[in-house]
Amino acid sequence: MPIPSTHGVHKRSLLRDHVYESIRDAIVEGTLSPGERLRDSELEEWLGVSRTPIREALLRLERAGLVIAQPGKATMVAPYDLESTLSAQQVVASMHELAARLAVPLVTKLHVQQMTEANERFAAALDAEDVESALSADAELHGVLVANCRNQVVVSVLEQWTPVLLRVERKRFASSAARTSVKQHAAIIRCVAAGDAEGAAVASRENWLSLRYSQD
Repeated sequence: MPIPSTHGVHKRSLLRDHVYESIRDAIVEGTLSPGERLRDSELEEWLGVSRTPIREALLRLERAGLVIAQPGKATMVAPYDLESTLSAQQVVASMHELAARLAVPLVTKLHVQQMTEANERFAAALDAEDVESALSADAELHGVLVANCRNQVVVSVLEQWTPVLLRVERKRFASSAARTSVKQHAAIIRCVAAGDAEGAAVASRENWLSLRYSQD
């Protein structure tokens, strides 16, 4: 299995969450590709931790649909799958809808400014064909409402299921279809600025449901 060039990036004293995040990000970014076998020994060498936090991370990734464990055989990166992707999309869209509905009454002009600037960076990143920056700006924009919804369950659900969609978003943001998201983001921001919680909720849901799955 191909692994990042860095070794021992996590000391044993660090939280197991960091191990989970490192493997998750490698899957989302494509360093660990669909169908790739995940060997404990190689993960131990890369992350610099014992097998226990690695196995715990793989169990979490399995629950999130990013890893498939075959008892007695192997653990591998889950392939792209239409049914599981659509299921995750429905859940994530619903959580962002709820986050917007809860957050809009609480956000300030500064938050609106942060969302506006994030969308400007998102558009610029698309123009520059910079997928990583586009993903970062998109996450920052939506993150303003999630951070202000004051509902930790929403946050937890999104942390579990958003990575499944990021593999699809990565492809979308590399195509011209992503330009639609700039306008959708602007619609969300207008509703937030106007204090229209219901409008922001609907616009947020539609933005996430507009993501199209492709196996190509």
